[in-house]
Amino acid sequence: MAPTLPLPTGPMGSPSAPIPADSSLWDRVSTWVSEHKAVVYTIAGVAVVITGAGAVYYIRNGPGQESNDATPKLSKKERRKRKQAEREAETAKTSAPAPQADAGASAAKAASVQVADAVPEVDETTVLSLSDAERKEYGAKLKEAGNKAYQAKDFDKAIGLYSKAILCKPDPVFYSNRAACYNALSQWEKVVEDTTAAVNLDPEYIKALNRRANAYDHLGKYSEALLDFTASCIIDGFRNEQSAQAVERLLKKFAETKAKEIMESKPARLPSSTFVGNYLQSFRPKPRPYGLEDSVELSEETGKGQLQKGLKALENKTGPGYEEAAEAFEKAMELGDLDQYEAYAYNLRGTFLCLKGKHDEALADLSKSIELDSDMTQSYIKRASMNLELGAPEKAEEDFNAAVAKNAEDPDIYYHRAQFHFIKGEFAEAQKDYQKSIDLDRDFIFSHIQLGVTQYKMGSIASSMATFRRCMKNFEKTPDVYNYYGELLLDQGKCQEAIEKFDKAIELEKETKPTCMNVLPLINKSLALFQWKQDFSEAEKICETALIIDPECDIAVATMAQLLLQQGKVTEALKYFERAAELARTEGELVNALSYAEATKTQIQVQEKYPKLASKLQGMSGPGGAMR
Repeated sequence: MAPTLPLPTGPMGSPSAPIPADSSLWDRVSTWVSEHKAVVYTIAGVAVVITGAGAVYYIRNGPGQESNDATPKLSKKERRKRKQAEREAETAKTSAPAPQADAGASAAKAASVQVADAVPEVDETTVLSLSDAERKEYGAKLKEAGNKAYQAKDFDKAIGLYSKAILCKPDPVFYSNRAACYNALSQWEKVVEDTTAAVNLDPEYIKALNRRANAYDHLGKYSEALLDFTASCIIDGFRNEQSAQAVERLLKKFAETKAKEIMESKPARLPSSTFVGNYLQSFRPKPRPYGLEDSVELSEETGKGQLQKGLKALENKTGPGYEEAAEAFEKAMELGDLDQYEAYAYNLRGTFLCLKGKHDEALADLSKSIELDSDMTQSYIKRASMNLELGAPEKAEEDFNAAVAKNAEDPDIYYHRAQFHFIKGEFAEAQKDYQKSIDLDRDFIFSHIQLGVTQYKMGSIASSMATFRRCMKNFEKTPDVYNYYGELLLDQGKCQEAIEKFDKAIELEKETKPTCMNVLPLINKSLALFQWKQDFSEAEKICETALIIDPECDIAVATMAQLLLQQGKVTEALKYFERAAELARTEGELVNALSYAEATKTQIQVQEKYPKLASKLQGMSGPGGAMR
């Protein structure tokens, strides 16, 4: 996962794990999606709000429990038509002249005509001698006998009976019922074969689609299963909660399986400059170590020279600058000859390995840094953050305690330990540590911001607002103050005031950091306009601006995808969801991005494969394709 960063989630929700710098926006997108499930996917009609539920209904309920498709729901008019057709067929059967056939065929037919309740005996040869009405009658009797065998769990017998019914009439119900038997026997390929035959005869046959989806699921064909369950949802008008849950479960299963495959070969890379910059500024700025200043001439062919080069590149605060710094720190370690800077070099290389998601190597470097210089508290802090990410909070706590033991006056320790408590939902403890960090150094703006956010999370709205008002007075030229105050205002529904604060943050970003502008206020404004006025056009323009400034910003990419999706631009949205998957650094981020991408891809497939269903869904939708 991402390292613990300076700006944890805002008031929209509590994180359960360390979060990226722009997670407050990720959180808002996710929250908005979960609260507006009906409008998120305008074609598939399904939101990616993953649950642990599965297709229990389809796996558990066999044909016996569902009347085995024997009593489909018909209108009164349809039932009258069916009864009239059956009476006419019966009349035709009893009044028709005996067919001209050879003696053997007549004998076989005679043997097959038994009392009304008896099961007819037919095969590929004898069925040819039957009239259409007789085939229909025999097929119905064989199906009923198959139903009884199924209910008695005599699946092989039921399969034989349904097979004979199919000989009489290739009815989609007969294929689906036989598929139910194969389902009970876990013969998934045969389930797919029979349900496909049923769907070919009746493309909107929900039970057959569900059974085939279940079989595809067991065969590991998650995309195919997802498409069938989605089609089923649309046909049923989204009334079947089990189908919707199955879609969500399959999205998660598909994404988790795919993410593991991708992560095994995914090249390590730095995240967006916004992400890296926010992480680096979570530590109070310090002057370069003596001997590495620009005034000292060092050859780039030495480890010290590369260390100096990397530190200078960091000061550019741009994507290329961060890439150059990462390469320089790596080369510095390769060249060696670092003398008193060796622990520092391990710290810096470990930092960028962590940002790239190379956790094992990063941990090794940070531990080596501590071994070489046990007084370097920043290495303890960074290792603590990583331990928390890797699911070892007890080790993280040990590192924080060790750092305090080394230097109880280092305000960075308390700031990051407050982050640790915040992430765990321990807001009272987080508040104490943020305040301790402020007491030791009042000039670090992020301690004040995070204190205000924590107060808000604790329900102390008045205290939180007061904290931010003080921040705006004491740090009036700091854009982050206005950006995060705007988030709190937006959470309270004060949209116009929130947008004013985002505009102020954007103005200050341009004024104070023209070459390394933080795009988060832009994305916040985009989301605010979207949520407040449904102004898709303006929101999209603002998001495009953010992407021009920082093309690697994953939250800007995800926001653009959602905006396009809301406008029914499904194909364009898919490109952005796929881009979000490319930018994902961790398996969790990748699962999230792949879930959205696959759901969007399914929408496109539904339109192509089931054009009538797409039309049907459009009829159920309001303006912009959003579900009413």
